[in-house]
Order: sequence, then C-alpha cells, then structure tokens
Amino acid sequence: MTMQHCVLVKLGEAFLKGENRALFTRALRRNIIAALPAESGSVAIQPRGGMFVLFPSDHSAQLAQRMTEVPGINVVDPAKCTQKAPEAFLDAALDQLRERFGDELQQRPRAFAVIAQRRDKRFEHTSADLNRYLGAEIQRATGWPVNLSHPEVTIRVDVNFGDAFVSVQRLRGVGGLPVGSSGRAMVLLSGGFDSPVAAMRMMKRGLACDFVHFSGAPYTDPSSIYKAYALVRQLSRYQPRSRLWVAQLGSAQRTLASSSAPGLRTVAQRRLMLRIAEELAGRQKADALVTGDSLGQVASQTISNLHTVDDAVTRPVLRPLIGWDKEEIIAEARRIGTAEISMLPDQDCCTMLAPPRPATYSDAATLQTVETRAGIEELVTGTVSNLQEYSFTAGDGAQLSPQGAAALSSQRQSSQRCEGTASPQAG
Repeated sequence: MTMQHCVLVKLGEAFLKGENRALFTRALRRNIIAALPAESGSVAIQPRGGMFVLFPSDHSAQLAQRMTEVPGINVVDPAKCTQKAPEAFLDAALDQLRERFGDELQQRPRAFAVIAQRRDKRFEHTSADLNRYLGAEIQRATGWPVNLSHPEVTIRVDVNFGDAFVSVQRLRGVGGLPVGSSGRAMVLLSGGFDSPVAAMRMMKRGLACDFVHFSGAPYTDPSSIYKAYALVRQLSRYQPRSRLWVAQLGSAQRTLASSSAPGLRTVAQRRLMLRIAEELAGRQKADALVTGDSLGQVASQTISNLHTVDDAVTRPVLRPLIGWDKEEIIAEARRIGTAEISMLPDQDCCTMLAPPRPATYSDAATLQTVETRAGIEELVTGTVSNLQEYSFTAGDGAQLSPQGAAALSSQRQSSQRCEGTASPQAG
C-alpha cells in the first residue's frame, strides 16, 4: 500500500478564533512557507480542519524540527499518510518505529499506547477497534508492553475523510499566535539576556519585531554590535524577516550627560533611546515599542523611573518581562537559544557614563528641562540620520563580516576560558 511522509502541523490559539480565524491561518501559512528548510525540497501545504499537512518532495527530519520554531503552532507530528485500512495503519506505524529506533526496536522494549481518532464516522472500524487491533499487532511485532497510563511511545492514528495519518512521535511547538497577526513592534535590543527574551514573548503574541541596538560608538568597540547581529540572527528563526538598526549613541550620550545631574543620567539616556526608537518605529509603521524591563531589577526600572521614561514617547511601551525574575529570564534565554550569545563580554553603552549612584526616583518635568538644555531634538535627528541597517530572513540571518565573526569567536573562547565569570546583563 502506498505511504507518503508528511508533517502534521496543528494550530495554536488561531484555532480558537471565530470569524477572524482566516486572518490568523493566512499569516501562519505565510510563516510556514518562509521557514521551510531547503533539505525538504518543494513542500505542498494542505489545510485540514485545525491543522496543516505538509507533504515534502524530499523526506527530511529538518522539516518537522523547523516547524517547532514557528509561533502559532502548538503540536508537530512527523507522520505517514496512508490508505484508510487497518493493515495500512499497522504498516505505517511499524515503518516509522523502525526509522526512529532502528536496531533498538527489539533490543530495548518500550511501553507504548495506541490512540486512534476517527474523524470520518463512516469508516467501518471504530476507534476502540483500531486501538485493540494495532496494539495487539505492534506488541506481537516488537515485543513491547502496552501501558496506557505512562507510555514511552504513543502511536497516533487520525482517520480523516479522504485519507489517514499515522505518527509515532509528537513534538511541541512554540504555541501562541502567528507572527504578523498582531501588528509590528520596535524592540530596543541590548546585548543582555532580557531584551531578546522580551522580543520572543512578543513574537508569540503575534507581533512582528524589528530591532534597534544602541552602541556607544565612537567611544566603545564594536563588540556589542556583533552580539546584536548574533542575537537577531537567532531570533530570526522565529519570524519570517527581521531588521536590525544600529544607532551610534556615544556622542549624544556625552552631550546629555553634561546637561544633567549624575544621578539622572541613566533615566535621561533611556528617554533618549525611546525617542530614537519611536522615530524609527514611525518610519517602519510599528505600533509599539518593546523593552526587556523587569520591575526593580536595576535603578532605572523602578515604577517612578519607568513612568518618567514612558513620558518621552507617545507609542505604548510593552514590557512582557515586567514581573519576571532574573533566573526565569535566563532559563527562557537558554530555551530559545540566546543565552550563550548574551553571556559574551561586550562594551555596553548603558554603562559607559553610568553614575555610581543612579536615582531611583525621577519626574518628567526635570528630565524635560535637561533635554531642552541638551538640544534633544538635534540629538535624536543626528543619531537617526546615521543608522546602519541589516536584514535577516527566517532560519538564515545575515552573515557577520569576517571581522565580526572573528571577534565573536574570540569572545566566545575568552568566555569559555573564564567560565562562570560573565555576570547577567540587564536587557
């Protein structure tokens, strides 16, 4: 009987939407197409109820793995599409078990269960019939014990209206909503743990994210820029397209610092960054700004200072990590693949002119006076006019320059030699 490799992609929250569901499924389909790996060749995508079925011309495990990184997808089942007959289901299950476990199939018994779902109620065999038949035959072929409560391997059979799908493996996806279904945002990206995790949380809520990174150039080296490249490249696995702008903030920082009391420098710089980000967001039609702030983590993230910072812009400032502690943030950074990059040492512009005792309380009126004295409009305009832009695509990303790649490699080796000495950085 003819069998074909496929991948079942089951929708997350989009499946729960009512009349707007088509908007979300269209966005998800676009994102799936953007994430398709070259190893899978051409891929046919067919909607089936609350899922998409992907039929690759070249079978590759890469396809299922990539789908786990697409927001809006809850579950990914590598499967085989087969005819609607119990014998075909058995062949498909045993074939996949051999592919997955190879020589270990009969050498190491694994407790298993069979879950059959009969969407097509006209199919002559009930779900219970299929469970009993397949369970007995698979046990006979493998010698594995049946355990319905805590199986190591679950064989799933989905009897659809036109065909059927059999899978022996289930992968968990990112979940959430498809990127782009909730609009666009501009993320203020540092080299620390926090802001990349904040960006990922917003992608899961359907926001397409662009990024702006603030470098202390010409007074700092390019190490923070190399980290920003690497972070956005990693985050680009989760959305079809990303853009990074690098703002050279060093000169504007010095001007602003000379116009304010030392304790207010950090808040004044944060307001400057938000102003620049909002100017860039307006040009890119982004509706919100995203930061990695966590309440009370550093002096600039007190309620008073956050309120003062927000006063500088009109767009909403989203802070998805506001109630997270540092351990939670670092754990999530490890999960999404940004932690190793964030641990690399760099020259952070935020610490370049940081006062020894930053203020934990501030008010907007005082900061407005400081900004007027510094010529804030000219500082914003001058910085925005010299932005550098880089583009990334899903699962690929812009390549670092040879110098950048060498610098990152050197930093990584240095970090490994001094394992554990890199302190967590604020985002």
